[in-house]
Amino acid sequence: MSDLFWPGDERADGLMDDAALLAAMVQVEQAWLDALVEVGVAPATAGGSTLDRLVGYDDIALLSRNAAATGNPASGLVALLRERTDGEVARWLHRGLTSQDVVDTALVLLLRDALARVDADLRAQLARLADLATTHRDDPIVGRTLTQHAVPVTVGVKLATWITSVADAWDEIDRTRGRLVLQAGGAAGTLAASVELAGSSETALAVVEHAAGSLDLPVAPPWHTARSLVTRVGDALVTCTDAWGRIAADVATLSRPEIAELSEASGGGSSTMPHKSNPVLAVLLRRAALTGPGLASTLHLAAATSVDERPDGAWHAEWSTLQLLGRRTVVAASQATDLLAGLEVHVGRMRANLDRAEGVDAEQRSMASLTGRGSDGSAYTGIAGDLTDTAIGRARRIAEGHA
Repeated sequence: MSDLFWPGDERADGLMDDAALLAAMVQVEQAWLDALVEVGVAPATAGGSTLDRLVGYDDIALLSRNAAATGNPASGLVALLRERTDGEVARWLHRGLTSQDVVDTALVLLLRDALARVDADLRAQLARLADLATTHRDDPIVGRTLTQHAVPVTVGVKLATWITSVADAWDEIDRTRGRLVLQAGGAAGTLAASVELAGSSETALAVVEHAAGSLDLPVAPPWHTARSLVTRVGDALVTCTDAWGRIAADVATLSRPEIAELSEASGGGSSTMPHKSNPVLAVLLRRAALTGPGLASTLHLAAATSVDERPDGAWHAEWSTLQLLGRRTVVAASQATDLLAGLEVHVGRMRANLDRAEGVDAEQRSMASLTGRGSDGSAYTGIAGDLTDTAIGRARRIAEGHA
């Protein structure tokens, strides 16, 4: 999928696009129909269908037009599936569900795939950062605060701060993946139609459990207007773009020619200035970091205005917002992995910049004077080594699956 408005969008191919949403909705309808048959609510003659053979990519335009008429993509899909099948399958398809059940659960399936991709990239990034921090644990660099030279630090401790941000992001993604659940509530979130069809609440709940099992999702109470699942996903994704934006800001700043302490291997050139080597990946990561929070805030606004037993517009605002935030985060995850894989650390330039920096020993001399012990001129880096070692250990545990 190409997108000239968002360079790199093809890195998210197959995730959270129209085709993926259509396939996921069909998967939900299939799981529910199979569950009705398995539990004995629907007759055996309603089973054995393969719904995904009935619709495909060529139907997306039609379904899009139908969605404009009904307000959601599920209604038109159900009508099309019933039109293309017959007998008991058509009669029992979608019975007990509502359109929000189908769309919400389909979005959960799409988000599960997107979060898995982000998880894999975060682990790769932490493995690379652990290696870099190990290599450059004690290499000196001038610390900068409020844009000015401060005191000496180490490359290891700078990388440790990157590790902390990425590891915290992984924590959020990992927790969020465990919170993705089925949506099945019927018209007003009470499963009234399913209970009526099944003859008892116990049997209706058995249908829900079977469908959830088919989709490999946990069962949860209906969440038609309780949208914390959605906002948690949004917040987790933005925690990732925050972390990558922080790294990108360092890379962009430290790759300036007058500093030249870091460089990325993207080889970004200029259309008119052949001498330039732009930090393209860092620039694109900053783009994602700048736009992600606004998308997450839309999800929170939608959650805060979800009214009645089914939302009127707030729910609808979530779909494309989740798509944009999900795809853009997947793209940024891949770009961050590439940036770190090719990151070059120029230790000699770091040492030279530190040696030229004025006043970076002022605090050391002041502390030495206060104690009366005098300064022996040794490296003034405090517990940098301990901080680096702790971060490296955390990064390796996550990267190796031991967190």
